Amino acid sequence: MNADALALLPALLRQRLRRDRWQLAFWILGTALLALFAAVAVADSYADETERNQILALAISSPAILILRGLPQGGGLDAFVFFEIFTYLALLAALMSTFLAVRHSRGEEESGRAELIASTPAARSLPTVATLVHGVLANLVLGAAVFAGLALGGMAVDGSLVTGAATAAVGIAFVAVGLLAAQFLRTSRGANGLSVALVGTAFLLRGIGDALGTPTGPLELQSAWPSWLSPIGWAQHTGAYTSNTLVPLLLDLALAAVCVTVVFVLQAHRDSGASLVAERRGRTDAAAALSGSFGLAWRLQRGAIVAWAAGGAAFGLLAGTLASLVEQAASQDAAVADSLQSVAGAGGSMTETLIAALFSFVGVLAAACATQAVIRLRQEESAGTAELLLSTPLSRVRWLVDYLALGVAAIAIVLVVAAAAATAGLLSAGEDVSLVGQSFATAAAQLPAALSYLGLLALLFVLMPKATVAVGWAFVAFGVVVGNFGGLLGLPDGVRDLSPFTHTPVVSAAEPDWGGGAWLMGVAVVAGAASVVLMRHRELNTA
Repeated sequence: MNADALALLPALLRQRLRRDRWQLAFWILGTALLALFAAVAVADSYADETERNQILALAISSPAILILRGLPQGGGLDAFVFFEIFTYLALLAALMSTFLAVRHSRGEEESGRAELIASTPAARSLPTVATLVHGVLANLVLGAAVFAGLALGGMAVDGSLVTGAATAAVGIAFVAVGLLAAQFLRTSRGANGLSVALVGTAFLLRGIGDALGTPTGPLELQSAWPSWLSPIGWAQHTGAYTSNTLVPLLLDLALAAVCVTVVFVLQAHRDSGASLVAERRGRTDAAAALSGSFGLAWRLQRGAIVAWAAGGAAFGLLAGTLASLVEQAASQDAAVADSLQSVAGAGGSMTETLIAALFSFVGVLAAACATQAVIRLRQEESAGTAELLLSTPLSRVRWLVDYLALGVAAIAIVLVVAAAAATAGLLSAGEDVSLVGQSFATAAAQLPAALSYLGLLALLFVLMPKATVAVGWAFVAFGVVVGNFGGLLGLPDGVRDLSPFTHTPVVSAAEPDWGGGAWLMGVAVVAGAASVVLMRHRELNTA
């Protein structure tokens, strides 16, 4: 790489920063606020050491909580905050980083811009270097923001610094993972899907390792070997606020170095726009299903729908297989039962409570699947392919309606697959057959929130198409944080009510309240209908 090429590096960095300025601001500020609010809320809600010890004892005896939370390292307030929130901070850093990496690598190749830049002295390697530097700097800022949030929340400075460093290290590792994933698949959609799957695998391996861990004390746990296969698990082993060791982060940086090296080797041997996994050769004649726009939409989205459904199946199977273990722990200790009810926020038996808790995450996956369906509309419009499609007798309204129908079908697929997986887990664990209906009812309770995302985002697509992608994912993230963690963060009811997930009916309660679900269904229908009506008068916007 010569001096002329290196002189272009600042320009490439400025271009990436300008393009990502709002998205990175949302990611970094949102993650920092999550750290701040968690620190303040946990200190306020769990100031009593006895209560913290009770929850940690529950976690050690209940693998499901360890999968969803983290590794207990004592009942100190600071260590308890780390146990409650770090895995989610790391998850946000990983997702931010993989999306950033794919956007500036495979996304640029897919649009043709990478080939134009490669014709300059920058060649093909400098843009990758710029993306790597951009990703590292973004994660350093993210780590500093997490440190500031925790420190301002009253946590110890040294442990907060370690937590910030651990969050940044996870993000840097997944910048490299995202760049590597972009080498394998031809589309940015496929590369993002692979990257998200790898992030989910890392989260699950960490969770399984924690669930299989060995207690080293009444309130401490040593994780099992699967946790050491995960970049998130490595960062968790820093033991922030207790041992405060940065050595495990060397594994994250080593993974990043290995992935980046492989990226440059692979990039040097493949053509621009090509991928290591070749696309399957198409048929000579299109299938009958592709004769309509719904069939085309399904063909474009089926891979993403299958991926979201697989995630739902994983949570459903987890709920079914772990239910008996939680029920046993609760029957042996009344304090465990009380704590689990408090954590999950549901009534009914312990099995029903666990199903409700885990299916709240299935609802998030269904909402994300619906969001992606609408975002695909905007991507087709901005890429110009929608204009070609609508030059046929297909109307704009029919095009939108078909994607809305696909979104409804995608939501149903995710929820039904999750309920079926939970049923299989329950039956294999010897649970009562009556719980089969409970699984499907709990899955159905997630439907209104997911449909509200579909309708509201479709309306946004019609009114403000340029904001669809950024606002769509921001809305999902806001709903998850406020709805699923609002209680932990101590947010006021007025703020929590803004999240659709707050109004999801809890079918395991003694008297389920379906009022919130009915309101969400109404919002979904009104917003969806308004988007269809207004679409008649909207011109295509490819800007």
